Amino acid sequence: MPSSDTVSNLQNQLASLPIPEALKLLAQTFPGQVTFSSSFSYEDQLITDLIQKSAPDISIFTLDTGRHFGETYTVWSRTNDRYGIRVKPYYPDTESIQAFVAANGPNAMYESLDLRKGCCYLRKVEPLKRALAGNAVWITGLRAEHSAARQNLDVVEWDEGNGIIKYNPILYWSFENVLQYINENNVPYNSLHDKGFVSIGCAPCTRAIKPGEDFRAGRWWWEDASRKECGLHEHGAENPVVTTNVVD
Repeated sequence: MPSSDTVSNLQNQLASLPIPEALKLLAQTFPGQVTFSSSFSYEDQLITDLIQKSAPDISIFTLDTGRHFGETYTVWSRTNDRYGIRVKPYYPDTESIQAFVAANGPNAMYESLDLRKGCCYLRKVEPLKRALAGNAVWITGLRAEHSAARQNLDVVEWDEGNGIIKYNPILYWSFENVLQYINENNVPYNSLHDKGFVSIGCAPCTRAIKPGEDFRAGRWWWEDASRKECGLHEHGAENPVVTTNVVD
């Protein structure tokens, strides 16, 4: 496990480096132990482009929840073709998700916050732990503008829940900065973005946003705005109780 000094040193080193140089440094410092999680969002496509141009040895994976939009699979294929790579998928544990859906139904996420978090845990959080195993650094596309919960993050931080160094290279980029990079570098992106979808997750839990709504309004729109996280980026959060009892 990296020490607090390691994290502090990386914070100091990466703070003064352009992202391409920071990626190279991480790949050299932790060979074969740096990985990037992509949901094929604007932000993640930008980082994929930077990785392929500067540090292609960094591995890229995605969490295939089984509930994605068709457009997400299309941009996944386009990304593979554009960069000549194969983004590695991680899937929910078959027996666990079968038991959950059999007990609670395919749309249990609408029934209660606990069931929604249980669904997210099985489809995202548990597969993420498998994807991160054996790695020292996890690169993400988080931005502070995404939500209030993400405004207190650091560009380099220690993720206690996953036991890994977390690097958030575009944390302080604006949405306009992201779009500019996408357009100037002709980066493939999810066509749902052109239809009002800003933050794109699973199909049952994502809708287009309306004019004036904030970035996360289209995610879990039936819930309180302060709870709009799936558990992937909640440091030290306890695993939810995943019920397989039928809900009346």
